[in-house]
Formats: sequence, C-alpha cells, structure tokens
Amino acid sequence: MKGTTVKQLRLGVLAGLFIVAGVISWAGARLWDSFGDLPSVPLAAPIVLGVIAVVLLATALSLRARLRAQRDRRPGARGVEPLMAARAVVFGQASALVAALVSGMYGGAGVFLLGFLDIPGRRDQAIYAGFAVLAGIGVIAAALFLERVCRLPEDEDDGSHGGGATGLA
Repeated sequence: MKGTTVKQLRLGVLAGLFIVAGVISWAGARLWDSFGDLPSVPLAAPIVLGVIAVVLLATALSLRARLRAQRDRRPGARGVEPLMAARAVVFGQASALVAALVSGMYGGAGVFLLGFLDIPGRRDQAIYAGFAVLAGIGVIAAALFLERVCRLPEDEDDGSHGGGATGLA
C-alpha cells in the first residue's frame, strides 16, 4: 500500500485566516454595537482552546516517545500505526485552522473592546478575548509540533515535495 501524503500547514494561510477573521469580527463588533449590546465573549472560549492545545501537545509527546522507542528498537516498544499518525496530523491541522479563525474572531472583538476598558464588563470581555487569542496560538503551536513529530526523516532530506509535504508511509 502506498504512503499517504498530508500537505504541511502553512503559516501564511493560518495568519491570513486570523487577519481576515479579525477584521471581519472587528467590523461586525462595531456594527453590532451601534445597534445595541455586543454579544459577550464566553469565559469558556480560552478554556476550550487551551484544552485542545493540551490534547494536541500530549498526542505529539506520546507519538514522539513511541516513534523514538521504535526507531531505537527498544524491546517491547509499541509502534505507531501510519494511519493513526496521519489521523493525528489531520486532527492537528483542522484544529489549527479552526483556532486561527476563532482566535481572529476573538482578536477582532478584543481590539474593538480596547476602546471600552473603563467599563468593567467590557474590560472583562477584552481579557477573555485576549486569553482566547493566546490559547488559539497555543493550539496552532501544538499542531505544528505534532506535524513535525509525525514527519518522516526522508521528508526533511528530500526537497522534491514542493515545500515540505508531510508524508506518512
């Protein structure tokens, strides 16, 4: 059976999604606020993103340890199924894309809320939005680390994949 090729995440795409979502969210927040109260930023937003980042990081660390044990031919080492590694990478990539959009959305709302820091409720919302952006960046970093862990050694040596496709045999 041939190996599965998973395209590598591109920081430019993630940054573009973040910026576009941020600008749309900022403009939407301004428009919404002109008609009434702005919807609140939930306290759960940074918590959920943080949990996803921790899950991705734990998966990456587990896979890295298993791959290292397999490569060192340690007795009793559990191998990594290529399909499982591919699924982990795809989950990480999907999480990073969603985190870029959500972080951009909360970032745009947070930038809008910076003009209202003298109002306690809006100050809290700006803080939640800021933490959501930080947690989203954590998701993206963990996803990129997971992608790097699952990269085959020949992918790093071979430049013929057109910019580093992540190949999983």
